[in-house]
Amino acid sequence: MPGTAAKPAKQLTGAATIYDIAELAGVNPSTVSRALTTPGRISAKTEAKIRAAAKELNYVVNPFARALPTGRTKTIALMMADITNPVFFSVIRGAGEVAAENGYVLVNAESQESSSDEENILQRILPTVDAVLLVTTRLPEEDIQRINEIKPTVLVNQTVPGVHDVVPDFEPGTSEAITHLKQLGHKNIAFLGGPSTSWMGRLRWDLFMKAAVREKVSIVEIGPNPPTLQGGTDVLDRVLASGVTAVIAYNDLVAIGLLREAQRRGMNIPKDLSIIGIDNIFGSDFTNPGLTTIQLPLKQLGRDAVTMLLELMDKDRDEVPLHRSELKTSLLVRESTGKAKA
Repeated sequence: MPGTAAKPAKQLTGAATIYDIAELAGVNPSTVSRALTTPGRISAKTEAKIRAAAKELNYVVNPFARALPTGRTKTIALMMADITNPVFFSVIRGAGEVAAENGYVLVNAESQESSSDEENILQRILPTVDAVLLVTTRLPEEDIQRINEIKPTVLVNQTVPGVHDVVPDFEPGTSEAITHLKQLGHKNIAFLGGPSTSWMGRLRWDLFMKAAVREKVSIVEIGPNPPTLQGGTDVLDRVLASGVTAVIAYNDLVAIGLLREAQRRGMNIPKDLSIIGIDNIFGSDFTNPGLTTIQLPLKQLGRDAVTMLLELMDKDRDEVPLHRSELKTSLLVRESTGKAKA
């Protein structure tokens, strides 16, 4: 008599459910739910059996179904202005680590420096996430406050009244940068500003001005500029026309763009012009000469921001301090800064 093929443990007409897993594993559906949503609440042996059954049935967690009894999808939206900017790599890594440690996932989105695109994206994803992390936002304050009324929101590197934020202390890094340039003999310095809508750009300019007054050196702002390599390339003529001997750029990308364009035109960096960036992004030491930069604790920023979001979701908002700013900035000296020309 010819052999017959083994019958599958379960014939499914659609996506597997926890009831299918329970039948295959020989346990109650409630036990399956505990094993898949809050690991560690049942024995390791039973949990392993349940997970093996889930894998065999190609079970995929439906976050919207899970949200029905709990009100949560276990997802966090992370909005950034430009996904190609390396400054976000470490922030996202830190945020993702804390999210994963607590059973959440990040949904990353970018606005491409457009406030209208950012608003449209957030309108679409707000109903599907539990909280919002605005790493860089180009939205006006009233829109940010409106989002905060809908879902718990944390800002990174920006302060808006009534909205929780994580902002490092920029005063140490800005002061060290101005002092460093003065010690090298620079008396005329330029700050290459970023986008006109950047809250952080305005803060940095204010801090650089105060440090320059203390050190009795001259500083001018050249901007606004796109926060990109091209933004640095395009600003060189204005830098040369200003007559400064040193510049501090809005970020490392602008600084690198400026450095490369200066070298393309035959200038010697730092002999002809000293350049300082901000952020210490991945690759800032790949330039020749290496870029002097004000370094930020980027990964810890991401970790602290998600930690604050989790607190906001588990507590009354009034119980969570509005500001978290224990992190410090500092100057990392490389070879793109040198003595001022006599």
